[in-house]
Amino acid sequence: MTDNRNNDETPEEPIIRDKRRVDPETGDVREPEAVAADDAAAAPAAELTEEDQLLLDQASVDLVAEMRSDMLRAQAELVNFRSRVERDRAANRDAVITEVIRSLLPALDDLARAEAHGDLVDGAPMTIVAQKMRSAFDKYGLKQIGAKGEPFDPAFHEAVVQLPTPGVTVNTIADVIEPGYILGDRLVRAAKVAVAVPA
Repeated sequence: MTDNRNNDETPEEPIIRDKRRVDPETGDVREPEAVAADDAAAAPAAELTEEDQLLLDQASVDLVAEMRSDMLRAQAELVNFRSRVERDRAANRDAVITEVIRSLLPALDDLARAEAHGDLVDGAPMTIVAQKMRSAFDKYGLKQIGAKGEPFDPAFHEAVVQLPTPGVTVNTIADVIEPGYILGDRLVRAAKVAVAVPA
């Protein structure tokens, strides 16, 4: 049997990596880090060319810039989400307060009618109840709208009847049948009025 290899050529030595957990010479248990260190020592170190290093540096810079851009975008989305949640929460709170006040307006109307008929006198229990209800509504900023002599505004007043009146040039409230209320800039109930119109 002849050897076809060239005698001048030295054969490459095989690389042997010992991955055994027990050291065959000492009998001690090897730590996984030691095995990894042995692998790293046995592996040939790859050297980067200057061009490869520049490409690697540029890729790192691009990656950092992209991650920073993603982070800033995520922060902006979070700020927008928080402000939207706060705005929705405030709008829901105002809507709930408006509905509660709207449900209590008939009681306020009854108290106003009782006061107009002289049923509420100083010191009477119902007078104290009326004062407490009005102060509670004032705390939330409830304001009455629709007064006799005001110009008629269809955004805040509901015309129940029209009265042709000589001398009137613009539609004017002649009488208030049921007062209206606003809470801030939100209309709670339109005032029901009789409107004097030009004859």
